[in-house]
Amino acid sequence: MNVNPARPMLPALTSLRFFAALHVLLFHMYAMQIMTGSGFYRSFASVGYVGVSFFFVLSGFILVYTYAGRETTPVKFWQARFARIYPAYLFSLVVTFPFFLFICIQLKNMDIPMFAFQQAHMFQAMGLVLGLLQSWIPLAALSWNAPAWSLSVEAFFYVLFPFLLAPMLAQKNRRLALILIGGWVVSCAICIGYVVVKPDGLASVSDATLGAKWLNVVKFFPLVRLPEFLMGMALGVIFLREPIARKRGTALILAGVLALVVVIALSPRIPYPVLHDGLLAPAYAAVIYGAALNPAWLRVLESKFFILLGESSYSFYLLHSFLVSVYFMPMGKLRPTGIIGTAIGFLLPIVVSILVFKFIETPARRWLKPKKKVEATPMVTAVA
Repeated sequence: MNVNPARPMLPALTSLRFFAALHVLLFHMYAMQIMTGSGFYRSFASVGYVGVSFFFVLSGFILVYTYAGRETTPVKFWQARFARIYPAYLFSLVVTFPFFLFICIQLKNMDIPMFAFQQAHMFQAMGLVLGLLQSWIPLAALSWNAPAWSLSVEAFFYVLFPFLLAPMLAQKNRRLALILIGGWVVSCAICIGYVVVKPDGLASVSDATLGAKWLNVVKFFPLVRLPEFLMGMALGVIFLREPIARKRGTALILAGVLALVVVIALSPRIPYPVLHDGLLAPAYAAVIYGAALNPAWLRVLESKFFILLGESSYSFYLLHSFLVSVYFMPMGKLRPTGIIGTAIGFLLPIVVSILVFKFIETPARRWLKPKKKVEATPMVTAVA
């Protein structure tokens, strides 16, 4: 992970991005009934959408780590972010465009809640997606390339970041801790409020509930997801100001992973909206902080192999759902593949994402970035 030259690199965090994206892939394979499994795996895969929260927290942390104390302008920052995210984003839209047209035209008379908005407002959906605005119209969030909704949320974070950094750096540690706690409380309160009030009039909801207006607001609306990003920013400032001893990194990582395991084990009893958003943000914050401390045993993630997977995880995230669908469900129905076929389908998005990173993302970023190198940190994104 390339960061501010004045600060050490954090390669372990780059590698962890791949595992968060992999969790999202397992969720989609579970939802498509490709790899359902049983026991803890079933519970783990069925909540893979929580990986998005990891990306939002990590995004705030990494941007602070990169830009704190560094001279730049909002325009240069936005140009650098555009160069980082839009080429691969646009490529994913080009690749998925035929499927988008098929849904809007050939399946228009079918009642499919997930595609309702784009079928009724095809050109509006196209404009929103191209402008990274789809999450501002929650019913349109999953239009065209569904996982790209989180990029719309990230774009909002990027617009705000240059104006949030200085005030965040000016906060005392006590207030930063309050931002961390408060961000989590606000995020959970919004979701609990939905469960209690039931604004959509539904007795219960799950990941299979699509087209519910207020549920989509809770899941996709940028302002609702902002607390997770602010938590990441506060965590980044605390890390830069008072990094603790490296040996404590292991304890933080284990605590975060333990919290994740407990929540996954209890997930059938946790209301879906609460689980979907920021419930696990503190656990992710602990893992991110602990990994940033770079405990010795975590150096396995600093290998070129894992770093490459982490660097290509952005394209992996954008393309995996489409590639898995095309491979396993070419005619809309799940086809038998066997162990070898399933392995090929599992590896396909990984291989394609590496190629996209090498031959599209990297060259485009070099061409589009500001003449004066501002940054080259990987994008942190995500789904559901």
